[in-house]
Amino acid sequence: MDKFDFKKRDRALYQPPVGRFVTVDVPPLPYVMVDGHGDPNTAPAYLQSVQWLYAVSYALKFVLKAGGQDYVVPPLEALWTAEDPSSFVARRKDEWRWTVMIRTSDGVSPEQLEAAIAKAAKKLGDVPASLRHEILEEGLCLQTLHVGAYDDEGPILAHLHDELMPSLGYAFAGPHHEIYLSDPRRTDAARLKTVLRQPVLPIEPDEDSHT
Repeated sequence: MDKFDFKKRDRALYQPPVGRFVTVDVPPLPYVMVDGHGDPNTAPAYLQSVQWLYAVSYALKFVLKAGGQDYVVPPLEALWTAEDPSSFVARRKDEWRWTVMIRTSDGVSPEQLEAAIAKAAKKLGDVPASLRHEILEEGLCLQTLHVGAYDDEGPILAHLHDELMPSLGYAFAGPHHEIYLSDPRRTDAARLKTVLRQPVLPIEPDEDSHT
């Protein structure tokens, strides 16, 4: 049985250049997701949510493998929002809301998902209320690869928000999205690789403006 890897198959989504933003058209993709809020370094719910995602994702992998489909479990991802976007640049983490998620194979049935959740619940107990399988539609995005500590992302995001997006005529079209290609438990902070992605849309010209 052949095992496929999303990161190798969909290189444009996982291998942007370091040091500059490029555009990418992201297709609708399925994920297992859990919502929460607060500082990811201190909020117990964040760690619990990540544990649930991995437990369900690996259980789902083995459910699908029994049906003849095998794949490498993709990396952890997260969507980040805040009432004030500058809180990301300033790293005011207590203000952040997040959706942690792991991509799944296409065509997962409700029965397969239920079997995976039931298996994870035997280890972890009560199922998070927000745990779900959902299609994420982002479309046009700007993304780059950040190499370094998570807290060093501030200047990169400031450049994206305050300079690059205005210069290109783009507005925000969805939450800030990160893909964690490195395991922070095994990788020095200076060598962490993180895809930084921002869904965007062209700003419509002001119909009342005159040239």
